[in-house]
Amino acid sequence: MALTRSRAAARRRRWTAVLGATALAVAGGALAAPAGATTTSQPVEFQTRCVPPPIAGIPPITGSTTAEITVDKASPKVGETVTVTYTITKPAASNPVDLALPADIMTPSGKVVLGGAQSGAVTVNGPKKNPPVPGKGSFPAFSMTGTFTVTQAGSITLSPGDYNIHTSYLMELDTPCTVLTPPAPVSETVVASPVTSPNTRALALDTASGDPGVRVTVNGSKFTPLTEVTVVGRAGAAETADRMTVTTDSEGSFAARLKVNDVATTGIVAYEGAAWDPEKGAGPAAYKVVVPAPPNSQTITAAVTAGELSMTQAGDAVQLSSVDFGQGGAATGDLRTVTVKDFRGGPAGWSLTGKVTDFTGTGGSIGAGNLSWTPACTAKAGSPSVCAAGSSGPVGSGGATLASTPNGALTGGEFTIDAGLSLDVPAFTAPGSYAGVLTLTLS
Repeated sequence: MALTRSRAAARRRRWTAVLGATALAVAGGALAAPAGATTTSQPVEFQTRCVPPPIAGIPPITGSTTAEITVDKASPKVGETVTVTYTITKPAASNPVDLALPADIMTPSGKVVLGGAQSGAVTVNGPKKNPPVPGKGSFPAFSMTGTFTVTQAGSITLSPGDYNIHTSYLMELDTPCTVLTPPAPVSETVVASPVTSPNTRALALDTASGDPGVRVTVNGSKFTPLTEVTVVGRAGAAETADRMTVTTDSEGSFAARLKVNDVATTGIVAYEGAAWDPEKGAGPAAYKVVVPAPPNSQTITAAVTAGELSMTQAGDAVQLSSVDFGQGGAATGDLRTVTVKDFRGGPAGWSLTGKVTDFTGTGGSIGAGNLSWTPACTAKAGSPSVCAAGSSGPVGSGGATLASTPNGALTGGEFTIDAGLSLDVPAFTAPGSYAGVLTLTLS
């Protein structure tokens, strides 16, 4: 009988040890930051207090936790949704017993604290996934993800908050861990920009040419209602002496009778404010001053027909290079060559922009902000316009400029646009094929 009681007591001790070790798995779950997270953040260290469930019979553990927060959008606009990843890279506790813990028993959850321009907390959750933890071994890292909507413009800080580990081994248990001195240090900062309304102002002329001194009717629409607008002639990028001011009606429209004397005038613009602002103006609308022929002369004319602004591309699919699971890095390739033909023959330049969707696959997604390009643009010999390549950097869902030409007295030409592409793939992105759609817009 004594032997039986001794064996029973030994079994109880073993079960208690298992329960205690499971409850303290405050960092269980080997899961790297998910696809789409950026690398602009920094790891931070802070003190935490983890309280095992009473059944574990183990006192609270106070120790140092190292964590890092990443986001899929470092520069969001107000109204956009940001995905947040809270990764605990070094937990405050380790397996306190010799008994190994099995895989996939731990489900983490927690909070990320917002500060700066926007306050509040982001709820984050992780999957039930972890590798086996050896006896007395260190707990592996784990990650939790969540989202928040940007409501304020400015710098928004993100700090690690409290977290909890739910274990499903022998019984369902929770181990809450709290930040001893909140808030924890800032690990990530996003800079949110306000939403800007697109400029829909428009300009139209009743005629495209006239003798010096002729008045041309300039019709404007979609300007700010009851606002003074400057209507002025343009010689390339410079303004001429042909100008007047007019006040819009309650609908934001106006009709101005502009007298055009300067033979250098090649277009007409209209804008709100003291000086030209492309965000508050419209035009240039093409206009030509026709100089009368001298007496006893014959005017011989030949027509050059204006064409269109068009774009073609050499293909519609790009295959980037592969990266290794666990290594990550840049998946690179080249944009299919784009050809822009500007045969309008007017004073207006053009802009070619692109935006990309998230890269999705069976294993998750990689954020649109992880795709960068290095643009290049070449003008065909004889083209009146000079082509400027856009800046190297992220493309993202908000878009970036691939190439452009400026306004001028006479614009046009044929242009070849290329770009090197690089997709930053996080190290532990699930294996598989990921695809995103890059949309180019010529305007």
